[in-house]
Amino acid sequence: MSATSVRRIQKELADFQKDPIANVHVVPNDADFTEWNLVMTGPPGTPYKGGTFKINVKFGDQYPFKAPTFIFKTRIYHPNVDSEGNICIGMLKTENWKPATKINSVIHALYDLLQTPNPDDPLVTSIAELYRSDRKEYDKNAAEYTAKYAK
Repeated sequence: MSATSVRRIQKELADFQKDPIANVHVVPNDADFTEWNLVMTGPPGTPYKGGTFKINVKFGDQYPFKAPTFIFKTRIYHPNVDSEGNICIGMLKTENWKPATKINSVIHALYDLLQTPNPDDPLVTSIAELYRSDRKEYDKNAAEYTAKYAK
């Protein structure tokens, strides 16, 4: 990993520690600082409230020129997260990623995605369709997943 990447990751961590995001904790991997674990509490007023979601972040050798990978380790019922934990969020897509993008911004966007799923850009179409057609049933399913996997 280049010295530029190392400095950038260290700066991103320092920035997060200086200006933390409510309901999100960053735990860097002691053995490998290029890997972080996020612990995110489900937003109030959503079917994810009361849940604790773990997300793994890996900064590759190409960071900041290539987006880091974010993977949900906690199962979640969400149109933008598939069963393997892959996340569909616009700013992390290869064509949208900019080296100037701050990790704090990505984490904010990820938390916002829990509050407001984006059924127009889903990874799981069936969940997106349910979100659009029967919000009550979607909320019930998401709350059940939260109770089962995120408590």
